[in-house]
Parts: sequence; structure tokens; C-alpha cells
Amino acid sequence: MTSVIRHLDDFRWDGVPVLNYKEEGTHFKAISRQVLFAGGPKLGAELRYFEIEPGGHSTLERHDHIHSVMIIRGAGHCLVGDAIHPIAINDLVYVPTMTWHQFRATGGQPLGFLCLVNLERDRPERPDEKAVAHLRAVPQVAEFIRL
Repeated sequence: MTSVIRHLDDFRWDGVPVLNYKEEGTHFKAISRQVLFAGGPKLGAELRYFEIEPGGHSTLERHDHIHSVMIIRGAGHCLVGDAIHPIAINDLVYVPTMTWHQFRATGGQPLGFLCLVNLERDRPERPDEKAVAHLRAVPQVAEFIRL
């Protein structure tokens, strides 16, 4: 592993490919992923950079592993549990285990964030009809979520 990865410009890093957020699906929109540090067995974590274009969103999901997120570009909103939070540069977001969450770029510029997760993690769970109905019982959440 390289000791230093140089920042190029516009939230891109030397030798770090810009990847699709996920392989396929219609449950997310206009989002990319870069794996900045793949961790390794001694670190046990992976640092990733996600960027959501204006009007885009991540998947509405939950899983057993936690997320630790730092916003480093733009502004937007996120769902954590049953609450919507405005987010902007230098804000920190903690997503506990098995908590519904979704990020959206709600401003006129991209929303970029660093995300630290366990290197070994479980697969995300998308909401079933019952979970969607429960989430939509909160009016602000109903208006916010994208499926």
C-alpha cells in the first residue's frame, strides 16, 4: 500500500478509481464511490468517499455494521432512524447498527462524504412493505425517503 495518496482536484485522488456506488439498481441515484483505504487485517476498517450529485440519493437501507461519516463537500440531508437531519461540511453522522438511513444531496452542488466502516461487514437490507409503511408514518420521513 502506498503511504501517501495525493489529492488531485475536485475530490479525486491519484490512482483511486471512481466506482459505481453499487453494481446495479434503481433504488439509488447519481452517486459514486471511491475506496481511499482498503484497510487490511490489522486496521479492520475501510475508508471510502461517496459523492452524490444534486438531486441524487443513496439507498434506503440498514445493516448490522455501523457507519461513521464526515461531510467534506456540499450540503444535504440524511435520514438516521426516524429523523431527518440537515448536513453540511465538517458535520459528523453516526449510523448505529440496524438503523434505517439514507443520504440526499438537496442543494445545488454535490454532497461528498468520507465513510468509515468495518472491513468485514454484512450485506445491506432494503425495507419491505411493512418497514416502508412504518417509516412513512412520520410525515417528514415520508416526504424525504426515495425508494
